[in-house]
Amino acid sequence: MPKVLDALECDEIRVTARSGLWRTPAWPDPSEPPYVNAVARVETTLTAEDLLARLNALEKVFGRERAERNRSRTLDLDIIDYDGVVQSTSSLTLPHPRATRRAFVLLPLKDVAPEWRDPVSGAGLAELIATLPAEDIKACERIR
Repeated sequence: MPKVLDALECDEIRVTARSGLWRTPAWPDPSEPPYVNAVARVETTLTAEDLLARLNALEKVFGRERAERNRSRTLDLDIIDYDGVVQSTSSLTLPHPRATRRAFVLLPLKDVAPEWRDPVSGAGLAELIATLPAEDIKACERIR
């Protein structure tokens, strides 16, 4: 993960915080190697669409192939929130539409933005984490 974040840094993007690393079972096939999840907080002069394009390009540099949906991947970079913007276009939905239901997003997000509130519901992280299934939380193991 550090190599990816180092590669992300440029004139337009500055990483201001990095979460710990969290291991979770692969999905949808838990027999595949586990995933390592993390969240970074960044400051950027790019638009949300341009930031997403930069993230997609970086995924490709690190070997991601987009052959089929939900296939195991070497890297998956998403925008969870973009300064509280709420929008939905053909290429980007903000905030990330499934982030509030994913322990592997919310737990590392708490590392870098404990004050974060979902721009749609207004719920804070503690409230959102409390609504997650216990087995989802238990499946997330902080490894660093």
